[in-house]
Amino acid sequence: MQRFFVRPEQIADGYVRIGGDDYTHIRNALRMRPGEALMVSEQTGASEGPEGEYYCILESFDEEEKAAVAKVAYFQESRQELPCPITLYQGLPKSEKMEFIIQKAVELGAARIVPVAMKRCVVKLEAGRGDKKTARWQAIAESAAKQCGRARIPEVSGVLSYAEAVREASAADVFLVPYENEKGMAETRRIVSQIAPGQKIAMMIGPEGGFDEDEIRQAREAGGHTISLGKRILRTETAGMCLLSILMFRLEENETGDK
Repeated sequence: MQRFFVRPEQIADGYVRIGGDDYTHIRNALRMRPGEALMVSEQTGASEGPEGEYYCILESFDEEEKAAVAKVAYFQESRQELPCPITLYQGLPKSEKMEFIIQKAVELGAARIVPVAMKRCVVKLEAGRGDKKTARWQAIAESAAKQCGRARIPEVSGVLSYAEAVREASAADVFLVPYENEKGMAETRRIVSQIAPGQKIAMMIGPEGGFDEDEIRQAREAGGHTISLGKRILRTETAGMCLLSILMFRLEENETGDK
């Protein structure tokens, strides 16, 4: 079923009005007709996302306002989001890799993605710049969220300096830093197994050149847990997906009570 994201003001009196690019997509690309069903998620701006979604029936097209008008059939609680919001702090890789990372991170449940300028980044995009890239990355996140059935669109932040990223990440309940020089999985297993529903998780992933030793020191001093993801050295586009997969499995296993 097709899914769309709207602002709260687009939902009123039992109807949803969908405009902009989504209107064009519904009418011209999808060629949807009155009577067809669609799912709508309300974007509140909260980092944890909306609490539910609307099952709607398309009724008509408002030619004057360029909007698709759908009647709300019922509201249901969202079950697509992880019980813990996860922020991925990603050391800036090459552009095409960043797009891949954003897409897959959204599919695996990340709530927020933050590009970080680190010492060994191949790409040099200073913090506070790159608005066009951020807009492009946010569009990729939205597309991925629609494709995989997310109930919210994860935010892609502007580029932060490493110091800013560490300061933000240190405020999370759990701050994880996969590091190639850590050995053994016991500490990784211990920390992940103790994560409780509702806790905020931050994960810092190094760039293509890896972490500088001073960056690891800063992360540890800020409360970051340096952990191992196994015996092999993972590429930057692999490391984040590996840890997100571990967290997704563990959190959803706990949520459903499956053993």
